Amino acid sequence: MRKLNRETHIRRSILAGQVKTVVTEGFVVTTQARAKEVSRMVEKMITYGKRGTLVSRRKALAFLHNDARVVDIIFSDLAKKYEKRNGGYTRILKLKERVGDDALMVRLELVD
Repeated sequence: MRKLNRETHIRRSILAGQVKTVVTEGFVVTTQARAKEVSRMVEKMITYGKRGTLVSRRKALAFLHNDARVVDIIFSDLAKKYEKRNGGYTRILKLKERVGDDALMVRLELVD
């Protein structure tokens, strides 16, 4: 797991926020390093949704700061959408470098 130059609780909060954005909006624009970590977490949340057990729902709620609306989207909509697919629910598209620090910006989106 990349540390992203953040303390653990801050890093988890940032990742949870971006996972929520990907689930609700379908995409997020961020740096490449952060997108790779967010992608891992989105894949894990969708896998929890496909399992559909109470334990999986509780793990997703714990990671997403008890946001029941987002967890419901994962377990009802995304789980059905990707039930025949074995992984690879997200894609990363490279955009351009950020002006301030030349960090590579990418678009992380859900695969249709």
